[in-house]
Amino acid sequence: MSVPSNSPAQVAPPAQQPASSQPQPAASQPAAAKPAAAKPGAPKGGPGKQPIRPPASPASMKPRHYGLAISFALAVILPLLVSAWYLHFRAADQYASYVGFSVRSESAPGASDILGGLGSLVGVTSSSTSDTDILYKFIQSRDLVERVNARIDLREVWSKAPDDPVFRFRGGQSLEDLSREWDRKVRIHFDTGMIDLRILAFTPEDAQAIAKAILDEGGILINELNDVAREDALRYARQELDRAESRLREARTQMTEFRNRYQLVDPAADVQGQVGVVSSLQQQLAEQLVALGLLRANAQDNDPRIAQTELRISVIREQIEAERLKIGSVNGERALSDLVGEFETLAVERQFAETSYTTALASYEAARAEAARQSRYLAPYIRPTLAQDAEFPERGTLLAMIFGFLSLIWIIGTLVFYSLRDRR
Repeated sequence: MSVPSNSPAQVAPPAQQPASSQPQPAASQPAAAKPAAAKPGAPKGGPGKQPIRPPASPASMKPRHYGLAISFALAVILPLLVSAWYLHFRAADQYASYVGFSVRSESAPGASDILGGLGSLVGVTSSSTSDTDILYKFIQSRDLVERVNARIDLREVWSKAPDDPVFRFRGGQSLEDLSREWDRKVRIHFDTGMIDLRILAFTPEDAQAIAKAILDEGGILINELNDVAREDALRYARQELDRAESRLREARTQMTEFRNRYQLVDPAADVQGQVGVVSSLQQQLAEQLVALGLLRANAQDNDPRIAQTELRISVIREQIEAERLKIGSVNGERALSDLVGEFETLAVERQFAETSYTTALASYEAARAEAARQSRYLAPYIRPTLAQDAEFPERGTLLAMIFGFLSLIWIIGTLVFYSLRDRR
């Protein structure tokens, strides 16, 4: 029996049909339900999953990094190494000598203070603080450099390290170059009237010698200031004494002329004597008047005692008038009361002149006694020291400072470079 062409034997079973023969979705299915086509390079996976990023490339050195490293090595490391080599192999050891001193002042109370201080205008007074200020400026002056250089050859002392061109003296023969080196080698600290010095040299003996020279020259300066003050005090005291002496001499001369002119030693005493005579005469007059009254009452009118009593009364009255005329004027020229006033004025002037002269003389003696001793002097509380070890140059500190300074310059230069590059 023949099998027809459309028989089931020729039809593949459904399970063996190819995938393309699977039923396709209906054409009426909405387009939104279709899955979106994958874009090139889109992360794989279904919806709702985090995208998978590609792994980061490993860090690597860029040319700019090499440039920064090279610039740091050239700008910081290389100068630091050169500085370290110089400080450890070429820089000479320096020794420090320390000295500290202040200005002391002594003043004892003089006779002028005992007399009430009228002579204090010419007394010797000084301020140690102002002297210390002067000494502080003097140590930094060219004058001291010249004085110390006359004692010690500073150029030779500070040139004893020929292999050290940085710390040795590099100037010429001018005093200005030596003053600049003085500022480098001599450090001064001033606080509350005390001065501390640090002197550097290439040998401890030289440093100590310079410190002693500074101390000696400071003492000489203080003595010079003291001499000037003493001379001024003596001159002012002598001028005041001469003025007081001249005034006293003039007052005494006027007193002598007054006495010679009026022939009176003390007008006040003469007035008192004249008043006493007048009082005595008035008492006698009163007694004679009483006696006359008794005689007239008891005796006859022709009694000679009455005439004698009347004559006595008349003489007493004339004497009283004469004494009163003496009190009223002297030789008919001036009233005695005016002379008393003039004499008292002259006496007061003479007394004041004597007091002024006594005070001026005491002030002069005090100034001379003050000038006889040294009232101001330099008092060192730290004698010039002799170093045993070289403290300078401070190599570690200098290297740290050099490293910090170079690093700061390198950082600033780098920031400036990148700032300018970003602006282009």
